[in-house]
Amino acid sequence: ASLLSYSLVFAQEPTPTTVAASGKAVVITPQLQKSAKDAIDKGIRFLRQQQAEDGSYGHHIGLTSMAILAMAESPRRYTLGDGPFIRKAADFIASQARANGSITSEETPTYNTALAIMALHVLDAKKYKKEIEGGQRFLVKFQSDEGQNYTKKDKYYGGIGYGGDERPDLSNLQYALEALKKTDYDKESDVWAKAEVFVKRCQNFTEEDDKDVLERPWAGDDGGFIYEPGASRAGGTKSYGAMTFAGLKSLMFTNERNNTDSRVKAALTWIQQNYDFNTHPGMGTTAYFYYLQTAASALEAYGESFLPSNNGSQHNWGADLISKFVYLQQADGSWVNEDRKYWEGNKILVTARAIITLNHVFRSAKL
Repeated sequence: ASLLSYSLVFAQEPTPTTVAASGKAVVITPQLQKSAKDAIDKGIRFLRQQQAEDGSYGHHIGLTSMAILAMAESPRRYTLGDGPFIRKAADFIASQARANGSITSEETPTYNTALAIMALHVLDAKKYKKEIEGGQRFLVKFQSDEGQNYTKKDKYYGGIGYGGDERPDLSNLQYALEALKKTDYDKESDVWAKAEVFVKRCQNFTEEDDKDVLERPWAGDDGGFIYEPGASRAGGTKSYGAMTFAGLKSLMFTNERNNTDSRVKAALTWIQQNYDFNTHPGMGTTAYFYYLQTAASALEAYGESFLPSNNGSQHNWGADLISKFVYLQQADGSWVNEDRKYWEGNKILVTARAIITLNHVFRSAKL
């Protein structure tokens, strides 16, 4: 449907309820699976039409990497052998590798590099070994640690930022951690433990605080997460959707946290109380598709198909996301956010986000 206003759509749409009642689990039905696959295929056809002559999408490494991830991790598993639309995109990314290991243009080097090495790895880890390992080294070196004269008394210790702002943030860190995880970076590296220090400082949870190292007067106790220590994009130090899922994912990646961990449980409590895929909790329509993608990636890492609801039953989050994306897809196969902040008016970006989100659902549900 052509969307005139997301606020109008959210108000009018009959929200699908996938809450299990009386022990009856709501499943992702074959019909819902087919709807999702059809939506992915339409989205990929839209993306292919946007590819530039040089193989890129928008002449941008991040967008091109996301387009590859959308295609290569889709149920059809597109590979280098499927044609020039994949090979040219991969070649474009690899050609942008720099001497310091980054794969980027002038802007957002860590974000672009993280996406790039994930894309190259899923296509051919052996062929692009040099570029992937260079990207890994760049991300690790960029971490705010002793190598950059940080200590644990610095509130940004262990974080990774965009590269332009000197302040690390949880959004960039979660992408860097996902990239290192997906490209099989050394599990014994101290990068994970250092990152966990930063992640903890972004959580509104004080039960395990190490107050002799750093006081956190800004921290509350609702279990949710914020953008960076002491600051939230939702205002003040208010927990919000995307960062809470980014925090959950990061906890699962650092030291391979398990589902009984107190911080994981606190994050899940916030998610249970704020479960909503119609809007972005704490942010409304802003960065809505980023929120859904982050939620799906976090819940795949969490490893459970159902989340507790406030009435004692459970949500099938995968079924909810499929229903939402099928509903929001445009006639031309794209997705877009009428709230254009953070690039979400860009159809290439949002369509890639949508397909990547559905890919997370398919992998998590083993469809």
